[in-house]
This record gives sequence, C-alpha cells and structure tokens, in this order.
Amino acid sequence: MAPLPAYLGPAAVLVLVSCDLCLVRANRPPSPVNVTVTQLKANSATVSWDVPEGDVIIGYAISQQRQDGQMQRFIREVNTTNRACVLWDLAEDADYIIQVQSVGLYGESQASKRVHFRTLKQSDRLPSNSSNQGDITVEGLDKERQLQTGEIIIIVVVLLMWAAVIALFCKQYDIIKDNDSNNNKEKTKPLSEHSTPERPAGGLLRSKKKTPSVNIIEV
Repeated sequence: MAPLPAYLGPAAVLVLVSCDLCLVRANRPPSPVNVTVTQLKANSATVSWDVPEGDVIIGYAISQQRQDGQMQRFIREVNTTNRACVLWDLAEDADYIIQVQSVGLYGESQASKRVHFRTLKQSDRLPSNSSNQGDITVEGLDKERQLQTGEIIIIVVVLLMWAAVIALFCKQYDIIKDNDSNNNKEKTKPLSEHSTPERPAGGLLRSKKKTPSVNIIEV
C-alpha cells in the first residue's frame, strides 16, 4: 500500500485501509471444491481437489492436523497447476483433518471444508477409506477388489482348461494302447492246425515187413 498523505486524519486512514482490505478479499480466488482423500496407506495418503473455472490459480496450501492435536503441518506450493498432493510420514492407524486453499495472484482463498480420514494399519492390505463429508468420495477399495476377483476367475478358467486337455490326452492314449495290445496278441497266437503232436517217450514202433526168401535148387 502507498504511503498516506500527512494531511489525512485518522478517520480517512481507516477508510482507506478498509477499502484496501475489501479489494484484497475481492481478488482472492474461490475455495477448492470436491476435496477427496484416496490411496490410503499406513503412512501416506493422496489429497485431490477441483478449482472453479475462470480463476487464475498459481498454487495450493494444505493444512494437515492430527485429530488428537499431537502434530500439525502446513504445506504450501506455488508455480504449479497440480490439483493433488501426497501426504507422507503419517502415523499408522491415526485420524487426520485436512483443509485445502487455492493460491492466486493476490493471495490465498478461504479454506475448504474440513475433511476427516484415518490411516491404515501395517497389517491391512486393502485400503478402507473414510470421510465425514457428504460430498467427499473416497475411491480405491472397490477397484482393487474387482481386480483381485477378475484375476482369480481367470486363473480358475485356465486351470479347468488344462485339466480338460490332460483328461482328453489320457483317454486317447489309453485307446491307442489297447489297440496296440490287441494287435500284438493276434500276431503271436499259435496255429493249431499246423502244429505237430509230440511223440511219446521211446518213440513210435515201426513194423518191419519181412521179405520172403527163395531157395533155388540146381539139377
């Protein structure tokens, strides 16, 4: 603010200061809307928000406070168009309250609505996000559950297909094996009509034909 002339009285000074304050408030950007807490973990979380169109925003400011009052943090970043921020070094299984402000060319906006969330335990594998605001939506849990369910279904279908292929292969193998066994039996079967009976011990007795003897008498 420019220096005031010396001839102005106290009343005039108060009027000028009030006008300057009104001008600053009029140039402030609007507060962020749709503040959302996502990707909850044991020691981190992601905060995102929206900014009304038509306002020049050059940064953001986040007020983070633990509900039990043990820790408070203020994060401010300028020269950025980001509409999200990752909160690190959070306590495990603790309640937090956050508020977001937009940073404009002439100052910061009013703080957004207070948003409450609770971090997870180290043993928790899936995020169970929570918020006490009616217009706050926390996402992530349903999507991860759907992904896990889809992966399990795909694995079960693949296993059933492999089991069917193996069963069909075993059935075909048994059929081929039975056919080969029957063919080998037919080839090695002896022919009874061409077999020679065994001779009894001592052999067969053969009858000898006697040749008659002729005696010739000379006279």
